[in-house]
This record gives sequence, structure tokens and C-alpha cells, in this order.
Amino acid sequence: MNSLINTIERFVDWTGRTVSWLTLLMVIITFVVVCLRYIFDIGWIAMQESVTYMHAMVFLIGAAWAMQQEAHVRVDIFYSNFSNRARAWVDLLGTLLLLLPVMLFVVWVSWEYVIDSWNVLEGSREAGGLPGVYLLKSLIIVLAVLLILQGLVQLVRSIQTIRNSH
Repeated sequence: MNSLINTIERFVDWTGRTVSWLTLLMVIITFVVVCLRYIFDIGWIAMQESVTYMHAMVFLIGAAWAMQQEAHVRVDIFYSNFSNRARAWVDLLGTLLLLLPVMLFVVWVSWEYVIDSWNVLEGSREAGGLPGVYLLKSLIIVLAVLLILQGLVQLVRSIQTIRNSH
């Protein structure tokens, strides 16, 4: 079980670290878009849309990594003062009662939306835009799956902490 959990953690870590490089690429492409527009009076819709796609990828794919790194914003007025065992209980209950049900709901309600987009190979509504809107919409399900995987890791780690705290 621990090897599976470690594999999932490494995978989530790899996806997060990999997608984080898109932030640098977004800055570079945004700089190029601005220079092209204001210096050369050239507009390129696909390049502008690529920044939106990358932005979505950073947030949707990177959310599980942020959770793993405890980088999500949360109100921890009480949590920070809890013992490790109490924190594990909060994480366990939060994962079971909030994270997993909400992510399963996200998959359930977005499935048809994503499938419909794939059925027509939905592209940009803008002339000269990127053709892969269906890929972008698929990231909704990727978000949920990655968060479910990281939630399962958190669940197991919480149970281990509770058991070892006796």
C-alpha cells in the first residue's frame, strides 16, 4: 500500500512541478503578444489564447500539487494549534466529507459537458484561434482525478498518523 501511495505522490509532484514551468512560458508569450501588438501592430489570436490555455493548465493540473505541498489557502486559526493526531482527524474528515464527494460530483456533472465537446472536437470561436477547446475542457476531469488521487494519499497518511499516535 505504501508503494502505491508513494507512486501517486511522486506522480502528483511531477505533474505539479512540470506544469509550474508554464508560468514562465506564459510571461514570455504575454510579453511577445504585447510587443507584437503595440510595436508592430500585429495581433495573433492563437498566441493570446495559448496564454489562457496555459493559465488553465497551471490551476487545474497544479491544484493537487498545491494540496500536496499544503499551499492552498485555508483558515487555520485552530488547525495550526492542533496536535498532529488532531490535524490528521481534520484532514481525514475533510477528505472523506468534502474533498472526495465534491470531486466525484465534479466528474459526474462535467462528464457529459466534456464528452459533448469531444464529440464535435470543439475549437475556438475566434477566427485563427486554437482548435483544442475540447482538450481544455478535459482538464476539468483531470483536476478532479488528480485531487481524488491526492485525497486518497491524504486519507492514508491521516489514518497512519492516527494509528501511530496512540
